[in-house]
Amino acid sequence: MNFSQLKGKALAAVALAATGVLALSGCGSSSDGESIRIGIKYDQPGLGYQDGRDYTGFDTDVARYVAKELGYSEDQIEWVEAPSANRENMLVNGQVDMIFATYSISESRLKTVDFAGPYFYAGQDLLVQQENTDITGPDSLAGKNLCSVTGSTSAKKIQDKYSSTVQLVQQNSYSDCVVALNAGMVDAVTTDDIILAGLGATRANQGELKLVGNTFTEERYGIGLPKGSDQCADINAAINKMVETGAWEEAVEKNVGASGYVYNAELNPPVLDSACATVPAQ
Repeated sequence: MNFSQLKGKALAAVALAATGVLALSGCGSSSDGESIRIGIKYDQPGLGYQDGRDYTGFDTDVARYVAKELGYSEDQIEWVEAPSANRENMLVNGQVDMIFATYSISESRLKTVDFAGPYFYAGQDLLVQQENTDITGPDSLAGKNLCSVTGSTSAKKIQDKYSSTVQLVQQNSYSDCVVALNAGMVDAVTTDDIILAGLGATRANQGELKLVGNTFTEERYGIGLPKGSDQCADINAAINKMVETGAWEEAVEKNVGASGYVYNAELNPPVLDSACATVPAQ
């Protein structure tokens, strides 16, 4: 074999190797090196919480697991604060790709956005001081001071349906409600049970507060997506895998277990099909 033949074979080998590299690069993650913008709460301990450069909580753990199954690394996640009042607009305007932020699936929201999931079933409950034995549910709040955040309908729902004489106290955040509860200024705090569990699980509140454990609503936490999304099947498959591997249970225990919280085992963990979420017929 002469030099020209050797040179030709070498060039062919380089070309073949380059083709192989290109082919392999096309089989990489579905993210193709791009970031994914995920909306979360920044002020809900145990669910979505910003601590400096760290983002912690059950919602963020589920989001990380789903993102990984979709082909994104941790470094490709861009966390975006998603306040309750802004969530639909953020999806419609393309500010985020998906939202994990105690985002209840509802008929009115489904007119604007899509939902994968649900990944958790919550229910409205009450948080009280550890030694409290008087408050056992929403119908035992007559004459009591009940705290919730400004603009929330949860406390008003109790007043309208269960205890007309309950005294409503509004604060800017649930953390402020907990401060008032610890100081004896209010008798109970109300919102979804896992949100209360996250507050009760903080180091300052462990052993001091407890959930009554008598839920009286059903809230399905979904993953908010832009209308017409084609990602529901892949996201639901990722959540099912998280449940099957035990990672879902571990995430619940890690983030809110210290409060003594026990989730509704009749509804949790969820088992999902491939379809986007809908509102069940009444």
